[in-house]
Amino acid sequence: LAGMLRNGPDAELNQTANTQPAMLVADVAIWRAWQAAGGPDPVVMAGHSLGEYAALVAAEAMAFPAALKLVRARGQWMQEAVPAGQGAMAAVIGLEDAQVIALCREQAAGQVLEAVNFNAPGQVVVAGHAAAIDRLLANAKAAGARLVTRLPVSVPAHSRLMAPVSESLAAACAEVRWQPPRLPVLHNLDARAAPDTRSLVHALAQQVRAPVQWVATLRRMAEEYAIEAGFECGPGQVLVGLAKRTLKPVPFTSLAEPDKLEAALQLGEKDHG
Repeated sequence: LAGMLRNGPDAELNQTANTQPAMLVADVAIWRAWQAAGGPDPVVMAGHSLGEYAALVAAEAMAFPAALKLVRARGQWMQEAVPAGQGAMAAVIGLEDAQVIALCREQAAGQVLEAVNFNAPGQVVVAGHAAAIDRLLANAKAAGARLVTRLPVSVPAHSRLMAPVSESLAAACAEVRWQPPRLPVLHNLDARAAPDTRSLVHALAQQVRAPVQWVATLRRMAEEYAIEAGFECGPGQVLVGLAKRTLKPVPFTSLAEPDKLEAALQLGEKDHG
């Protein structure tokens, strides 16, 4: 994996069975850099989709090697669940959640078409059969969407087409040695911290076939845990952008670059949030 990250080829790295472990490595590496630099513990953690595994590793609910095996298998099972070219995802910008859900219902025509990532107010990702996504792309602007764009993925993640993956993950998770998280981890499934490891495993296995409740997750961080700052451990800063749209008064910072990590350390020392 390290050689693939350094040297590619991109076509191999972009296969989801390789991309998912690579993302996990990046997330956990940045978290470890934060720890090594003396960064304070957060009051709460969460991860978007695959990032939930990284959050659970950071919270010491499971070991890093076990997580690597799980996410590699997850990627393989996701790719195998829907034949190539038959699944798709798209982002819808400028509609309320209820409007996107209604649009999916109107354009499904007997196929699977679901709102699967509630990322930020006015930004929802949909997934399902490719033909249904095509219909949505053709009709979303007439329904009031400001922008709709197909995502460069072939796996309709977090839709009910991933039900077989959920079953396989539940069995694989049963083989993992779990510990109660050292820090609260909010799950994609319901934006709540699991009360025990059995509930944690259920939430993790179900999230691949259920919507990512990211807006609800961020709002719970603010309302229940009173966070004063947020930090993203991962390549890029997609989650920082989503947080700025959802929790405008709370500063969020990416830790993906050394200078950003250093600035965040100073903010973390001040806020401890």
